[in-house]
Amino acid sequence: MEENSSDILKQVRKIEIKTRGLSNQIFAGKYHSAFKGRGMAFSEVREYRPGDDVRDIDWNVTARNRSPYVKIFEEERELTLMLLVDVSGSRMFGSADKLKKNIITEISAVLSFSASENNDKIGCIFFSDKIEKFIPPKKGRSHVLMIIRELIDFTPESQGTDIAQAVRFLTGAIKKRCTAFVLSDFIDNHRFEDDLKIASGKHDIVGIRIYDPREQSIPDVGIIEFRDAETGNNVWFDTSSRHNRELYSENRKKIETEIENTLRRCRVDNVSVSTNEDYVKSLIKLFAIR
Repeated sequence: MEENSSDILKQVRKIEIKTRGLSNQIFAGKYHSAFKGRGMAFSEVREYRPGDDVRDIDWNVTARNRSPYVKIFEEERELTLMLLVDVSGSRMFGSADKLKKNIITEISAVLSFSASENNDKIGCIFFSDKIEKFIPPKKGRSHVLMIIRELIDFTPESQGTDIAQAVRFLTGAIKKRCTAFVLSDFIDNHRFEDDLKIASGKHDIVGIRIYDPREQSIPDVGIIEFRDAETGNNVWFDTSSRHNRELYSENRKKIETEIENTLRRCRVDNVSVSTNEDYVKSLIKLFAIR
C-alpha cells in the first residue's frame, strides 16, 4: 500500500512539473482573457446623474435619502472552474503512447493550474453513467494536487457513460455561473442534448473531446475480437474485408458529425484532441476562438 501511495505521489509530482510549467508559460494569460468573470457585481451606490439607466435606481436608498440613487456595478473577475471528467470504461483505451485517461488528466491539470494562477476556485465532477464523485470548488495548490491525485487513482463503480446526468448535476450543484469543461470522448448511448442546452444557458460550457485515431479507422489485421469497454460485450470483426473497414469508418464519421452538431446546437465551444497529438496546440486553438 505504501509503495502504491508513493508511486501515485511521484505521478502527481511529474504531472505538476509538466502541466504547471505549461500553465505558467502559455495558458495563464490566455485563460484570463478567454474566460470572463460571472458578470457584473454590485459595487456601490451614488446619486443619480442625467443619462444613468433608470433600471439601476436603488429604490430603497432613494426613499431613505429622498433623492434618486443608482447602483454601480463592476466586472466580477473571480471564476469558478468546474471539470466534468468522463471516467467510463472507454477512457482506458489508447493505441498510441497514451491512454485517453492520461490526456484527460494532463489537460485537467493544465486548466486547474491556469485557474489557480487566476485565483479562481476549481471543482470536479467524475461521471460514468452516474455521478461517481463530486469535489466542491475551492482555491489553492493543495486542492489542485488533490484533484490530480484523484484523476490518477480514481476507480469508478460503473463503466457506462451518461453525460446528461453529469450536466444535470452541475446545474443543480453549482448555483452561480461558472466555466465548465466536459472532458470526454462524448460516445454516449443516452440523449444529452436537452440537458446540455439547459446547462449551457446557465453556465459557460466548453467541450474537450478526447479520441484515439484507431477509433476512426481499422487496419487490415485479419479477424479480431472487439470488446466494448463500457458494456463488456464482445464481437468478432473481419478487418481483411475492405467493405467492413469502410463501413466502420463511415459509421464513425456519422457519430462524430452528430457529436459536433449537438455541441454546436447547444452553443458549446469545443475542440478535439487525439491521443497521438500534442494537446497544447488544441488548447491554444480553443482559447483563441473564445
